[in-house]
Amino acid sequence: MTDTEDFAALLKQYDQEQGKQTQRTPQVGDKVQGTIVSIGGDNLYVDLGSKSEGILEAAEFTDADGNLTLKVGDRVQTLVTGKDEQSGSLLLGTRRGHKVHGSAELEQAWELQQPVDGRVTGVTKGGIEVEIAGIRAFCPASQIDIRFIEELEQFVGQHLSFRITKYQGGRHPNLVVSRRALLEEEQKVLAEETRATLKEGAVLNGIVTSIKEYGAFVDLGGVEGMIHISELAFSHVDHPKDLLSEGQPVEVSVLRIEKTDNPRHPEKIALSIRALSRDPWLDAGQQFPVGSQVSGKVTRIQPFGAFVEIAPGIEGMVHISELGVERRVSHPNEVVKEGDQVEARVLSIDLDKHRIGLSLSGEPQSGVAGGDTGSIDDYRKPKQSFGTLGDLLKESMEKQKQRK
Repeated sequence: MTDTEDFAALLKQYDQEQGKQTQRTPQVGDKVQGTIVSIGGDNLYVDLGSKSEGILEAAEFTDADGNLTLKVGDRVQTLVTGKDEQSGSLLLGTRRGHKVHGSAELEQAWELQQPVDGRVTGVTKGGIEVEIAGIRAFCPASQIDIRFIEELEQFVGQHLSFRITKYQGGRHPNLVVSRRALLEEEQKVLAEETRATLKEGAVLNGIVTSIKEYGAFVDLGGVEGMIHISELAFSHVDHPKDLLSEGQPVEVSVLRIEKTDNPRHPEKIALSIRALSRDPWLDAGQQFPVGSQVSGKVTRIQPFGAFVEIAPGIEGMVHISELGVERRVSHPNEVVKEGDQVEARVLSIDLDKHRIGLSLSGEPQSGVAGGDTGSIDDYRKPKQSFGTLGDLLKESMEKQKQRK
């Protein structure tokens, strides 16, 4: 080995050692992983490496019967929520805040920005009242959740985690707290994990967060996407709320990901439920051969004809000349209306263009002329004849006798 090679090897070793020495100590809000090294009382003690130890409340990992679900040697992933100044240990947690006792611990939690556990005691003007360590705190309505919450009463009686945003000591401490700050931190961590698997074509699970006329928004885990109404199902959907509700778990496919300049929403994600279903047009040729009789519901009406859904996701079109009347009308709504159940016959089918031609009449009506504007009742009632010339003279003479 030459002197140059020896020097390069020593330099590499020095850089590696320096890197280990200067490794950043985890900060509040950081995601960390570690191994449980001991269990004592209500706490789990976690080795985070780099001479760092964390304390995790055992209550975070107990089942419905109160049994601990972790043991010594298990790996755990969590968040840094604060630091114990006396021991130097990092305080760890996920959704729950630490229980504090007295104003001294409250002040310390405020200084360290450590989450605290509080119980919602009531609703007040502009927010909710929270009891923390026997002291009354106020949480503004805008800080209760990431999204606007209209019914605040639902939180009364719940134990939730908060971050103290304002602390004024004294005989009667004044506290202002925020739950939203913690939720945003959790969402940020989840978003990093979600983006690692986010790509076009990926199938993900999510929760419906809000519903609009044009579609539904879905939380994929710290990242939000939207399902356009046209991507909810192959069948016609009048409103997304007919299929979905807020809080409903859904499985979706990622259609598109578009980058944006908005730091809060760095991407627009188009989702689809329909893409996970089999295209009904794949079987339409065998299911609806030309000449077959079908039944369906009128979904849309246009000046040139009416659209009929004959199966979920499959619409056929009845041309205005095929509405099953003796004379062509000026508009299809004179014969049918949306929601009508009709019987029809398949005239033609184009699988490539997803088109099916239908007729409501027994035989195709071609070359029908005219533009009669009468109503549908005009076609149901027999037309009155003027009769012969003799009939007209007889009617006239009878009217003259009646006048005399």
